[in-house]
Amino acid sequence: MLPESLQEHPTAASVAAFDADALVTGKFDRAELTLEIAREKVLPVCRFLKDELKFVRLSTIAGVDRYPAEPRFEVVYHLHSLERKERLRVKCRLPGVSPEIDSVTAVWRGAGWYERETFDLFGVRFRNHPDLRRIMMPDDWEGHPLRKDYNITGARI
Repeated sequence: MLPESLQEHPTAASVAAFDADALVTGKFDRAELTLEIAREKVLPVCRFLKDELKFVRLSTIAGVDRYPAEPRFEVVYHLHSLERKERLRVKCRLPGVSPEIDSVTAVWRGAGWYERETFDLFGVRFRNHPDLRRIMMPDDWEGHPLRKDYNITGARI
């Protein structure tokens, strides 16, 4: 649902017109738009943002652990439209148990490494990723070290 304060923002209004059910909420703060998208709609919305609104540059994907809150995880996409000179932050919330979301590598090929990093450090699985494996930690590493409940002292269980 598009907040009333964003009804006049052209990017937010375009996303809402494309798929009103995809938009959970949003805000405009410090000259940057943030849209929260339903996780099951991330792939079509990202394709729309790139193809129609010209957000051709994916500058990063980041993970956030909000433990002990639920939904526990966020996947945050930072997009840039060079043509329109506009930046956009897209967030998707994921549950703490089996966090999974569609890969956006079909939209931005460069997403592959960012998704691997988020998988490796937070344990978020990206469905249909072409090569989802560890990128930072050794292959035999147990756990995901940026989770807030990760054991940093003592024996690894």
